[in-house]
Amino acid sequence: MGAMSTPHGHGADVSVRVAWTDDAAAIAAVQVRAWRSSYDGLLPADVLESLDPDEIADGWREALSHPPDARNRVLVALERNLVTGFAVTGPATDPDCDQVADGEVDDLTVDPHKRGEGHGSRLLQACADTLRADRFTRAVSWLPASADDLRAFLTSAGWAPDGAHRTLDLTGDGSVTVKQVRLHTGLAEG
Repeated sequence: MGAMSTPHGHGADVSVRVAWTDDAAAIAAVQVRAWRSSYDGLLPADVLESLDPDEIADGWREALSHPPDARNRVLVALERNLVTGFAVTGPATDPDCDQVADGEVDDLTVDPHKRGEGHGSRLLQACADTLRADRFTRAVSWLPASADDLRAFLTSAGWAPDGAHRTLDLTGDGSVTVKQVRLHTGLAEG
């Protein structure tokens, strides 16, 4: 009858690894689906519709082949060979962060139709392990202030707000803004 995966990913071949340049198109596809799902109602429909997976994939190819810092890493969650999510780690860029001690988890994203299967937890653990290996002692992450599910997920994993907040101007003219809050966690060995 052939190999069958069990429901909800139990027993499925799941993993997290550092992304390869060849993963760029799959990462872009996940990002576009996730943005269209997560930002529906928060960003104008035309902005979400105009997201071009090919253009975004080109950006990922560039980031993967020429990272801005040796400690910038892109991690992908996999179910067999299917990219189900991704995250970016590297030095925190905020002016109030310590560029040596503080690492950042950016873009922790799981494909909307693969949520609830453990991919986010595996990705988050891999991010912490990667940041720890790069000798960071604290991690920060920005998320939309309205992202209650993501905030609940991170706080259940030991993250907490650190009081920092910002508003991103996505179009440069103030017409499309996203309010964000920053969460943080220590990276000491458990």
